[in-house]
Amino acid sequence: MDETYFDNRNKDVILKIRELRSELPSFCNEFFIGVESRTTPLTRLAYAYDLRIFFDYILSYVREFRSYTLDTFGLAELDKINQTNIESFLEYLSFYRFNDKEYKNDERAKARKLSTLRSFFKYYFNKGKLTSNMASKVPTPKIHDKEIVRLEGAEVSSLLNTVENGQKLTDRQQAYHKKVGLRDLAIVTLLLGTGIRISECVGLDIDDLDFKNNSFTVTRKGGNRKILYFPEEVSDALRKYLEEDRLLSDAETDALFLSMQKKRITVRAVENLVKKYSKLTTPLKKITPHKLRSTYGTNLYYRTNDIFVVAEALGHRDVNTTKKHYAAMSEEILRNAAEITVLRENADKDPDNHSN
Repeated sequence: MDETYFDNRNKDVILKIRELRSELPSFCNEFFIGVESRTTPLTRLAYAYDLRIFFDYILSYVREFRSYTLDTFGLAELDKINQTNIESFLEYLSFYRFNDKEYKNDERAKARKLSTLRSFFKYYFNKGKLTSNMASKVPTPKIHDKEIVRLEGAEVSSLLNTVENGQKLTDRQQAYHKKVGLRDLAIVTLLLGTGIRISECVGLDIDDLDFKNNSFTVTRKGGNRKILYFPEEVSDALRKYLEEDRLLSDAETDALFLSMQKKRITVRAVENLVKKYSKLTTPLKKITPHKLRSTYGTNLYYRTNDIFVVAEALGHRDVNTTKKHYAAMSEEILRNAAEITVLRENADKDPDNHSN
């Protein structure tokens, strides 16, 4: 593993957290220090963004707090925030402007921000610095299950063919494809064949690959290292990319996938290349790297009918997360099982069946 990739990413995140903390009431520093040992930098960054917009709303739109500033708003004022204030904040999140930009939040995004507030209020309540945990009294927004967007078998083949051959690309894209085609095919094949997250993909180093065992090591959420396995088709795409492209580069990095500037490819670059190719093959579906992950998870579930295997392969720490996403398919599998179950194929052919 190139430790510097994840270490540097975390350093950048920590610096951003410190910047955002300066835009929050000073007492919030205690919260971030208190949760540091049990949260990841990315989680704390999400907390910081959520709290920034929360306090901006409180100081701008809640009448009894408009006279306060970030410097004068303290724990005594936080203790005065009521359930209605928080519920009004969630309603505000549906559409708002901040720093000259417009933002929208669906129920899922609102629920995540409410989770931040619950952690925030709970921390101070448990410390005895609040008389009540008002955020815990606010009901979670009802989240409507989304249909899993994924690629069908023929669509997977079409996508891979387009990535491999550059079909339907413009002349300019074709010229670019000649330089990055092997890399792009290796990336898309790897995402489809293993279901890894985009961050796990860009964080891979050459030394993480083990072709002897058709395996590779990824850094999961939270920093845990995990050995995963890839099928032969993924192995072929990776080998070809390495032998005919990557290993011929004089890049000063161990990164497996490189940009045109011979640096580690970015998450945004992978998102863009997946979008580029998928728009040519499945224009009616908004395919992202996460949708390729969903495609892998769906196919694995259909093959194994084992939610625990899918959860392990996808790196879900809580199997309930997996169940939530694949519950509809579970019902379909059970229905299909009922349809193919035959107790007596033909009663007339049963030698033990004697009719009177």
